[in-house]
Amino acid sequence: MANTAQARKRARQSVALNKHNSSLRSMLRTSIKRVRQAIEAGDKAAATEVLRKTSSIIDRVADKNIIHKNKAARHKSRLAAAVKAI
Repeated sequence: MANTAQARKRARQSVALNKHNSSLRSMLRTSIKRVRQAIEAGDKAAATEVLRKTSSIIDRVADKNIIHKNKAARHKSRLAAAVKAI
């Protein structure tokens, strides 16, 4: 348990930050799943539109260092290739 006032405050802040980061990570995963579902449905127009929105989400999450920039690039690249292959 935190002994100093500053340690207690950091503990409070880390709980709030963890909750926020978890929310962003969940949003990222959900948007990636939506692209994959559109790809499996075979609807290229819908998949392209969802990919555009998902790319934006991926970039936002990477800019906040929730995921690494290389991981973001990898996700975007693989999803784009899958949509193109429809």
